[in-house]
Amino acid sequence: MNATQRVAADHTADTLAHVELTWIEKRIEHWIRFGPAVHEQILDRRRRILSFPPDTVFAFLRWAANDFGTVVSCIDIVRVTRLGEPYQTVPFVRPGGESLLRQSGWPKVRQVLEAIDRIEAIGIDPVDVAPDHWRHLHNRMLSGQAARPYTRDRHDAWLRRRAVS
Repeated sequence: MNATQRVAADHTADTLAHVELTWIEKRIEHWIRFGPAVHEQILDRRRRILSFPPDTVFAFLRWAANDFGTVVSCIDIVRVTRLGEPYQTVPFVRPGGESLLRQSGWPKVRQVLEAIDRIEAIGIDPVDVAPDHWRHLHNRMLSGQAARPYTRDRHDAWLRRRAVS
């Protein structure tokens, strides 16, 4: 690899979001619910790093327990930002991303997982869902109100809107 190729490879690596996943059975469990990673780096048998390119949407779950039960239960749905775009920090995600949804506590995490399951049940990949839907779900859950379901018609409208912009 010559110097130009190395600089290009370094620039590409700088645009990726890196998510550190840990799996220590019944103690710490971090995993990706959906989202296509472009690179995986295995650190050891319990830890790995997945990398996602700009504009990719992924769901990242974190769960941890101690001897007395669950201490952390969180889900984040994140869009990877482009170089120079503003972003929010997300634990275990470097550098961070646009936070579309963030919920904590098992009842709320379960609601989000059920919403993802309903989207998949109608044949839509959650990666392709309109970012506004994730924000809508986040805000409705925070206010304790029911969210509008994501439908095939809403998805088709999102795809048409995205095609013309």
